[in-house]
Amino acid sequence: MGGFWAAVVPVLQMFFLSLLLLIMLPAMFGFSLGITETYMKILIKTLKWATLRIQKSSKEEETLKHSSSNGLIQRDDSSLEKEIGERRGNRRGDFALSDVFYFSKKGIESIVEDEVTQRFSSEELVSWNLLTRTNNNFHYISLRLTILWGVGVIVRYGILLPLRLMVWMSEILTGYHCYFELVHVMCYRICARGLSATIHYHNRENKPKKGGICVANHTSPIDVVILANDGGYAMVGQVHGGLMGVVQRAMVRACPHIWFERAEMKDRHLVTQRLRDHVNDKKKLPILIFPEGTCINNTSVMMFKKGSFEIGGTIYPVAIKYDPQFGDAFWNSAKYNMVSYLLRMMTSWAIVCNVWYLPPMTQKEGEDAVQFANRVKSAIAQQGGLVDLSWDGGLKRAKVKDTFKQEQQKKYSCMVVGDDSSE
Repeated sequence: MGGFWAAVVPVLQMFFLSLLLLIMLPAMFGFSLGITETYMKILIKTLKWATLRIQKSSKEEETLKHSSSNGLIQRDDSSLEKEIGERRGNRRGDFALSDVFYFSKKGIESIVEDEVTQRFSSEELVSWNLLTRTNNNFHYISLRLTILWGVGVIVRYGILLPLRLMVWMSEILTGYHCYFELVHVMCYRICARGLSATIHYHNRENKPKKGGICVANHTSPIDVVILANDGGYAMVGQVHGGLMGVVQRAMVRACPHIWFERAEMKDRHLVTQRLRDHVNDKKKLPILIFPEGTCINNTSVMMFKKGSFEIGGTIYPVAIKYDPQFGDAFWNSAKYNMVSYLLRMMTSWAIVCNVWYLPPMTQKEGEDAVQFANRVKSAIAQQGGLVDLSWDGGLKRAKVKDTFKQEQQKKYSCMVVGDDSSE
C-alpha cells in the first residue's frame, strides 16, 4: 500500500503544479498561454464539420436556417385600436361581431406560442452542438457523427469536468481567505478560465466607475463571473444558505457587498437607503444590479424593476449576450438547482459571450423611475440584439396581474363607448 501512494503522490504533485502554471497563474494576472484559443479553434472546426454532416444527412437546410427567435407565428405588431378599426372599416362605437375575431386570434396565438413563457426555457439552436441536452429527440444521424458525439462525452466528462472542478475548488479555498479587491478579481478570472470562458469586451472606456450603479440583463449566475472578470463590483442580493451561502461569505471578505436578510428585502425604504449610502461613497466599488430580478434565456430583456433607478446617481448599462453554440448559459431555476446547473456548465464545451459597456446614463428632468428604467432597458436590448419586452420576469412564478387585464379591457371599452373615460 505504501508503494502505491509513493507512486501516486508525485503524479498528483505534477498535476497540481501543471494546473497552477498553465491555468491558474495566467488567469490571475489576466493573460493567456494560448491553450484556450487553440481549444476554441479546434472546437469551432469540429462543430462546423458536424453542422455540414447534419445538413448533408437531413437535406433540409431551410429547416436548419430557421431561427427559434422568429417563432412559430408571424405576429402583427399593430395596436388593438388599429386592428379592430380595420375590421370595422374604421367605424367606432357599439359592439361589432367582427371584434370577436381579433380576441380569438390573440388568444390562439398566446396558447400556441406566447412571448413570455418561452423566455423561461432554453433557446433552441440552429444546428446541433453535439450536446445531448440540446437535442431532446437525440435521433441517429450518421455513424461518424455518433462516434464524434461519444468522443465528446469522454472529453467533457473525463477531462474537462475533473479539470474544471479542480480549478473551482482551488478558487473557492483561495477566495474564502482573500481580503483584498485585487485578489477577489483574480479569483473571478480563475473561475472564468475554469469554464473555458472566452469573453469579448467592447467599449471599455464606458466601464462602470466607483460610486456608480452597473445594471445588466440577466441570463445566468455566471453573469457575475463574466463582469467581475474585468473589474470589481459590489454585489446586491438576498442572504442564501447552502452552497450559495458559502460563496457569499467568501465574497464579502474581500469587498463590501450588500446582502439583505429575507425580512429586510421587503422593506423597500431600508434597501433603498443602504444602496444610496453606498453610492454616495465615491471610494466604494460600483454596485452591480440585475433589474429583471430573474434569469431570462438570452433572447430578450424583460421589465426592469424601478427600485434600482430610484437610488440616484449615474447608471452604467451593460449588455451581455452568450453564444449558445458552445453551451447554454441560461439558468432555468424552476428546473435545476445550483449544483445541477454548475454541473451542466462544467460539462459544456465552453462559455463564449460578448459584453458591451454602454455610455453612462442619468435620469432626465421630468422623467420618473419607470421611464428611466425603460430607456436603459431599450438601450441594452438594442446593443445586445435582444428582444425588448415590457412583461415582468416575475411571471415565471406568478400569474398575470389584474391591472394588465384591466388595461386591455379599458382600451376596448373606450372604442365601444367612444371616449377615454375610465367607466
